[in-house]
Amino acid sequence: MTSIINQFAWIVPTVTLFAVVWLYFANNPLKHSKKYVWRRFINWFPLGMTYAFLYMGRYNLSVSKNALGDMMPNQDFGLIFGVGTTVYGLSFLLNGPLVDKFGGKKGMIVAALGSAICNAMMGVATYLFLNGRLKMNLTTVFIFLYAANMFFQSYGAVSIIKVKAYWFHVRERGIFGAIFGTLISMGAYFAFDWGQAIVTASQVKLEGPLTTFQKIFRAMFAIDTGTTNAYWLVFFIPAFILVIWGLIDVFLLKDTPAEANFADFDPHDASSDNPDEPDLSIKELLKKIFSHPVLLTVAVIEFCSGVLRNGIMQWYFVFAKEIPQTGAEFFLQNWGLCLFVFGVIGGFAGGWISDRLFHSRRGPPSAIFNGLMFLFAIGMAVFLFTSPILVGLLALLIIAAVIGVHSLMSGTAAADFGGRKATGTASGIVDGFVYLGSGIQSVSIGYLSKSYGWTVWPLFLIPFAFVAFIFSIRMWKALPASTQRYLESVENVKITVKKTTITVQETTFVATKSDS
Repeated sequence: MTSIINQFAWIVPTVTLFAVVWLYFANNPLKHSKKYVWRRFINWFPLGMTYAFLYMGRYNLSVSKNALGDMMPNQDFGLIFGVGTTVYGLSFLLNGPLVDKFGGKKGMIVAALGSAICNAMMGVATYLFLNGRLKMNLTTVFIFLYAANMFFQSYGAVSIIKVKAYWFHVRERGIFGAIFGTLISMGAYFAFDWGQAIVTASQVKLEGPLTTFQKIFRAMFAIDTGTTNAYWLVFFIPAFILVIWGLIDVFLLKDTPAEANFADFDPHDASSDNPDEPDLSIKELLKKIFSHPVLLTVAVIEFCSGVLRNGIMQWYFVFAKEIPQTGAEFFLQNWGLCLFVFGVIGGFAGGWISDRLFHSRRGPPSAIFNGLMFLFAIGMAVFLFTSPILVGLLALLIIAAVIGVHSLMSGTAAADFGGRKATGTASGIVDGFVYLGSGIQSVSIGYLSKSYGWTVWPLFLIPFAFVAFIFSIRMWKALPASTQRYLESVENVKITVKKTTITVQETTFVATKSDS
């Protein structure tokens, strides 16, 4: 049964992607013209696929770690990933404002081509290492190259959200957040399952029958080294794909509807309160974001989600390789597929709950999901060595919840409260906190698991879920003032009683403390 599932696993993400596209066209609350909806699809689909393959060029490090085994121990892997994610987080201080200045299209092209070059260089380093010709320590080389890769990768997240801010109204952004979560999940599928297919197909001595994708990779790249496993292809293939999508973006992407010959419209985000505000300098943009109480709350939540997301996505793959999960081998063998399915569920659940049940407020579903993650992490700690199936399911439920939170916070709330003019900076800083959290958990779990065993792994995650839950409660009623006025005037929604008004850089945001 498992072999049959492995052979046809690719059908699930393919069908899901078609379903997501269908949902995109079916969801049109503002009654845009069909021509506009189609042109927006032509804009976000290549943008989104580029972002998904950026993930493949990011998490292929985890696949290479498992392939290299003792040649890249947990401590070294954690250090490489930790340095890379820290660079990723800090680089937003520069590239967030740059994307606000030059646009998301240029940012995404820089991300794709820069990451492609870095992945190709990691492929060269791996080739030299496996053939005994690398003169430097592999960990040292990978720390530098992976950090450079993550610097370019960081342009991708802010670019996709920057473009979204001009093409999607606030009332549509919850569903786009779900699409954003789907793209992240698709990228995880590419990284782990396609990456593992590449690793398996590149082995000199094949283990068992090849899956469809493994046969394709082996045929396309004529893998027959005779003496050495061609694991370097796990870096070269994503590099090649990123170049292709980067070139497609050159021709199809438009930063705003006006550039595609459509009239720009007011998305009723934070920038709507001051539409004539001049472009801000980098210093002014950073000051605006770091002095914004709601965005700082979002940043704390996303710091914790970075710990939880990569604490599961990255380390379950390693844990299940080191500690055989008897009866639950399916999770490791199809980790990318599992991440995809549960990520899509979490992303759409969060977007639907936000837009349909809470009038585009992002705090309530974030609080619900973080509370669930707190309980799921406790369950993992209790059953870590006694119930492999339950541990795998709880890990995937955390993934569903954390993708829902991440899609709403980095993918949506940052754009809502930062406004389209400062979306790059706002989403960049918020996403930067995600990867600062990722860096801390990567180094910490890498060292702790070596020193104290895997017991500390889920225990390390529990307090971060609790902190994120508390801060999500704090922003339960947060809405940009322009969004609230839109809801009251167009949808006859009243959010009243005990208002707290916060003014930042002449832009007003309203947080209330009552039910809608």
